[in-house]
Amino acid sequence: MNTNELLLKSIEYRKTILEIIHHGGAGHTAGSLSCVDILNVLYNKIMDITPENFDSVNRDHYIQSKGHSVEVLYTVLADQGFYPQDDLFKGLNQNHSKFIGHPTRKVPGIEHNTGALGHGLSVSVGLALAGKLNGHTYRVFTLLGDGELAEGSSWEASMSAAHYKLDNLIVIIDRNTLQITGRTEEVNGLEPLADKFTAFGYAVRQVDGNNVEALSNLLSQVPFEQGKPSLVLANTVKGKGVSYMEDQMVWHHKVPSDEQLVIALKELDTAKLELGDV
Repeated sequence: MNTNELLLKSIEYRKTILEIIHHGGAGHTAGSLSCVDILNVLYNKIMDITPENFDSVNRDHYIQSKGHSVEVLYTVLADQGFYPQDDLFKGLNQNHSKFIGHPTRKVPGIEHNTGALGHGLSVSVGLALAGKLNGHTYRVFTLLGDGELAEGSSWEASMSAAHYKLDNLIVIIDRNTLQITGRTEEVNGLEPLADKFTAFGYAVRQVDGNNVEALSNLLSQVPFEQGKPSLVLANTVKGKGVSYMEDQMVWHHKVPSDEQLVIALKELDTAKLELGDV
């Protein structure tokens, strides 16, 4: 996809996320919107993951450690053909549905259950190490939330990633600076975050995580350094794409009303028109 196609795809993903959360009556709205562009670029430009090759050992792997933002992952996997999009409207957060509020391997295209924060990086390190030991060429991508970094397991896993020189591991931080109870720097300060990951042995790069062109250019360069895991510090806006949701803590886990949904979809449709799409 070219940049304009990726921009349009992000808008469509955001619309679907809002619609399925509204229809399902629950969901992590703002956190899903902040990382839309990251998953868009990964699945449509960078990673080799398809329904056809999903059973292949040597394809790329993706672990969504910030599992609460599962709506964006469900949306992207449907677009990739892992299941019909209509399944999300029928099943998201409904009784006896596999489309629950956190990733589960019952859903096609999902590799690991990531309900508890802090586990995804450890699993990804193990998967990357296994690839090295078995002589595979696959890469492991994982997406973490910044609030999740209060979990000590993230830093224990980071020591192992550097120790084993896992340059097949790409860690992306959704740095939207908000978590469920407030600003990350007020709840449990993380800064200087880039310096910390550098000290733990990563090759660190920073990027506008809501800029699909910048993301495409940067992620096409991984690994950034041979013998080091790659760390992408993606600066994002929580609730990105909907004016009244952007950078507002209240939308961490809130469902738009009928009126709010209409306003949000209208804003996103206006953004499509500005890109020349009718």
